[in-house]
Amino acid sequence: MPVRDAFLVFGSPLIEEPEIREVVDCLRSGWISTGPRVGRFEELFREYAGARHARALGSCSAALHLSMLVSGVREGDEVITTPMTFASTANVITHTGAVPVFADVDRETMTIDPEEVRRRLSPKTRAIIPVHFAGRPCDMDPLMAIARERDLVVIEDAAHAIEAVYRGRKVGSIGDLTCFSFYVTKNIITGEGGMVTTDRDDWAERIEMYGLHGLSRGAWRRYSDEGFRHYEVVYPGYKYNMMDIQAAIGIHQLPRIGRYLGRREEIWRRYDEAFRDLPLATPPPPAPDTVHARHLYTVLLDIDRIGRSRDEIQQALHRENIGTGIHFIAVHLHRYYRERYGLRRGDFPNAEFISDRTISLPLSAKLTDRDVEDVIAAMRKVLA
Repeated sequence: MPVRDAFLVFGSPLIEEPEIREVVDCLRSGWISTGPRVGRFEELFREYAGARHARALGSCSAALHLSMLVSGVREGDEVITTPMTFASTANVITHTGAVPVFADVDRETMTIDPEEVRRRLSPKTRAIIPVHFAGRPCDMDPLMAIARERDLVVIEDAAHAIEAVYRGRKVGSIGDLTCFSFYVTKNIITGEGGMVTTDRDDWAERIEMYGLHGLSRGAWRRYSDEGFRHYEVVYPGYKYNMMDIQAAIGIHQLPRIGRYLGRREEIWRRYDEAFRDLPLATPPPPAPDTVHARHLYTVLLDIDRIGRSRDEIQQALHRENIGTGIHFIAVHLHRYYRERYGLRRGDFPNAEFISDRTISLPLSAKLTDRDVEDVIAAMRKVLA
């Protein structure tokens, strides 16, 4: 018999009554698309991140794409990033016509290795996209030093790292642009959604325009009670805007971010304690002077000792009604990137080591103590 009767969905978010009421009020108001709630969410997030500007968009992928466009990444440029990330990080580089150049990760932290970045520099390098993996901030000081030496743009992929702090600086106020995700599995959610923070006035203005067809004035300012205003198409933009119905969730989730982080830290400590004697490596502790956002509890299975593959173990956990995630299959191992850029297994050994062994366990403020104990029981049962 499985350890639990009902399936435990991986990454199910905690939705509370205030955001439910706000969504209903939004629907009743008739203002569902980009409007005053988006503006309010942007201001709340700007203050939280400690940035001069925050611009809400339909996804983190949209945020990454527009960040590259406004910062000058163009066709033929090279952008260095990590192979240990979701495909969208590399996809958006391809969308601009630029070339993704991968730099291997540190095997323990799973974040991009600054020395590997330095090895990958070329005259065509235009930007670096570090990914704060699983909530752990990258080692940003050496990455920023490389960027300043070579006049490169740093675009942080902080999809996992809303709460993260690096040496006293909030992620969102370190690089030139920082991109966040509010997808349904993230630490706070809007269902779908993203945000860009930056201190550059001109970039923030252009992101807002690019995100809504390249119009000179957003929908809220065109149709508000201040009176209709004509618009011009300033750029050939995109349909990347966030809706008020999404922001209605975010404006209530964001103030709870500390409480949610505290609950995930409790679960994290319980997992660490329970898995100490199992054939796996638990996540290393945060580096000094940092705050780990605790987005993913990602273990590395000792598949040699266990005698089974990661995929077999994941399927066995599924039979115990425990949902899990894989973060990630290294990007360079996917068919498109293998064939398009001539990549192959062996190019990035640390990323491949992680990719073959990683499994992410449920970690959400929604989890009850019983849910956590079921995850632990299932892991111990399966690995036995």
